[in-house]
Amino acid sequence: MDEARRVRLQRLRWHCRRALLELDLMFQRFWQRAGDDVDAATEAALERLLEMEDHDLWELVSGRRETGDPQLKGMIAKLHQA
Repeated sequence: MDEARRVRLQRLRWHCRRALLELDLMFQRFWQRAGDDVDAATEAALERLLEMEDHDLWELVSGRRETGDPQLKGMIAKLHQA
């Protein structure tokens, strides 16, 4: 893995630390399962999710709200697998 990619993944891991414990735990499980095996599409979807406020993100992840965006749906499914 090149240095730039390693730095991007470290930054993503850091941004996955959330104020809501439920989200924090979900992201921790995701990273434990995924390790450094995150492709570019997953990286992009994660970045989009992490731009959201915690409560909005929790609404999506918990299933209280749906998104029509297939990229985000796929990432949410990956989070649920972890």
